[in-house]
This record gives sequence, C-alpha cells and structure tokens, in this order.
Amino acid sequence: MARLSIRIDIRPDFRIGPGKVALLEGIAEHGSIAAAGRALGMSYRRAWLLVEAMNTGFGRPVVEAQTGGRAGGGARLSDLGADIVIRYRAIERAAETAAAPFLDGL
Repeated sequence: MARLSIRIDIRPDFRIGPGKVALLEGIAEHGSIAAAGRALGMSYRRAWLLVEAMNTGFGRPVVEAQTGGRAGGGARLSDLGADIVIRYRAIERAAETAAAPFLDGL
C-alpha cells in the first residue's frame, strides 16, 4: 500500500520531516539524544547535528539538557520541541486522510 511522507520546508535552507520528528519522539521517549539516535540506527554525532540544525532553524531550543541524578544528565524536549511533534503529526494525519482515496489507486 502506498504511504504518504511529509516534509515541510520552513525556509529554503531548513526543513523538517519524518526523520527529525522521529528523533524528537525518541528523545522524549528515551530521555537522551544518544539513546534516541541508537534506537533509530544513527550515530550520536548525527543525532546531535540534527538537533543543532533544528535548534538553529527554529531559533530556539527544541531539546534541552537535563542535569544530574545518579545516572547523569540527559535531554528532554522543550515546549517548542513537543509542540513541533504534535503539529507535525496532526499535519501528517490530515494529509493522509485527504490523500487516502488517491493513494489507494497507486
């Protein structure tokens, strides 16, 4: 079955799509950029570069450092990062609903 994939061009040099959103979801789930990257099969460096690109692209942090504790620090989504995931998934659902009759024919 055909599937729709959404990429949103925020500016000519900055876009967000399923990979970056999956990374944000992984950070929310695992509490760590490294663990989220591992879960997605990417290196820590690649995951960190994607987070930095999003922080720069949106002009505010999408991921924030968490301090301390017994196991050390970690990372969590900022309010902006959580909002990006919610909005992206809503756009994705709306687009899939609208495209479903056309995708069925492919």
